[in-house]
Amino acid sequence: MTEGKIFVFSAPSGAGKSTILSRLAKTVPGLVYSISATTRKPRAGETDGVHYFFMTKEEFEAKAAKGEFAEWQQVFGNYYGTPRAFIDSVTASGRHIIMDIDVYGKKKFDSAYPEAVGILIVPPSMEELEKRLRSRGTDDEATIRLRLDKARTEMEFARSEGKYEHEIVNDDLETAEAETAALIRTIIGG
Repeated sequence: MTEGKIFVFSAPSGAGKSTILSRLAKTVPGLVYSISATTRKPRAGETDGVHYFFMTKEEFEAKAAKGEFAEWQQVFGNYYGTPRAFIDSVTASGRHIIMDIDVYGKKKFDSAYPEAVGILIVPPSMEELEKRLRSRGTDDEATIRLRLDKARTEMEFARSEGKYEHEIVNDDLETAEAETAALIRTIIGG
């Protein structure tokens, strides 16, 4: 059996990555969406082993010390990480895994899985990104400015220090989805 491929997607907030990934798993057979581990408490409707692997801070730290995460970080007091065992079991079964990791986590992830294919999803322009963030109606002005600054920094980092073999410009959601699916199919030979 051929080992499955690992696809790591990164994008700034508002670029459309989450929408593209949720649809991609439904349109390309054999893709499995990665499940991360976290120490945060489950939200309403979240199930252990489906949405996240929920664990205590002590459990997470013990696994991190043993090198059981391909990458991990602390965000707002909670740990988040990508369990190696989950990735390895999916790819060993011949299925392909899609991962949603920020540009900094991707750099760490590449140390553990240098064969992973990096795909950066970007907006067509910073002006369009700002328009999208404002149209959501969920953030105040300070948060929008923070998200835009973070997006600039992340895209610069990804392009200068990241390992992204492919970049998809999400100017039109349907087109970006079709390009992403075609790219994945080409890489996996389907």
